[in-house]
Order: sequence, then C-alpha cells, then structure tokens
Amino acid sequence: MAKTLDHLKEAFAGESQANRTYLAFSKKADEEGYPQAARLFRAAAEAETVHALAHLDAMKGVKSTKENLQEAINGETLEFTNMYPGMIKRAEKEGHEEAKTSFDNANRVEAIHAGLYKKVLDNIDKDMKIVYYVCQGCGNTIENEAPDLCPICGAPKKMFKKID
Repeated sequence: MAKTLDHLKEAFAGESQANRTYLAFSKKADEEGYPQAARLFRAAAEAETVHALAHLDAMKGVKSTKENLQEAINGETLEFTNMYPGMIKRAEKEGHEEAKTSFDNANRVEAIHAGLYKKVLDNIDKDMKIVYYVCQGCGNTIENEAPDLCPICGAPKKMFKKID
C-alpha cells in the first residue's frame, strides 16, 4: 500500500505539471497563430487535470476546508522559509539571473499566500467578501484592488487578473 501511495503522489505531480506545461504550450500556439494546436493543448491540459484530481482523491488528499487551509499555510510557509531561499542562493551562485528572479518572486509571494490563507482560516465563520487580484508577471496576490504597480515585480495595474 505504501508503494501505491508513492505512485499516486508521483502521478499527481506529473499530471499537475503536464497541465501547466500544456497550458503554456497552448498560449504559445495562440501567439504563433496555431489555434488548432492551442485547442488541443488546452483539451489535453483539462484531461491532465481530471487525472490529477482522481489521483488526489485516491490519496484522500482533500479534507475539510479548515484542514485544507492549514495545509496550505504549512505548504506555503515551507516554501518561503526552506525551499526557495536555497534555490535563490544556488541560482545566484551559478549566475542564472532569470531563475533567481523567478525563485525570488515566488518566495515573496508564497509568504503573502500563507498570510492570506491564515486570514481566511482565522475568519472562516465570518462573511468575508474579499476579491483577489493576481499579478500575471510574478503571481503577487492582492486583496480588493490591484495596485497601480506591482510591489514585487513592478508590473502595471493592467497585468493583474481579478479572481472572483
């Protein structure tokens, strides 16, 4: 049973990664004027999501909302305290500026995410009406109104996507 759980985790990660990769491929195909390829990439990405969710379900990976919020807090905190700092140092040491910037942006945003999850968990029984805006440049997540410039990457307000 333990090996099957390892396989489910591996398959979940692979299917999740394929979903994101195919969405990036779709965007590129659209930019290059290949709508049929873009549609196929989006369809395959959706199928990979179906697979990933089935694997997550088989792992019993979704619990109560309160437990899921706490798990999200723990995961985001692990990323910005342990995972990304080492990656940033390594990228810097190897002179890979694009990777360093990518890791640094993600690191800063993960700390924000942990705080946002904690806020919702602490107020779970209150009628909160917060709208979120996500910077398409760095992933920064802002409550209620997009800023004129992203405080993390400097992207203009138009780069923020409203999430209802």
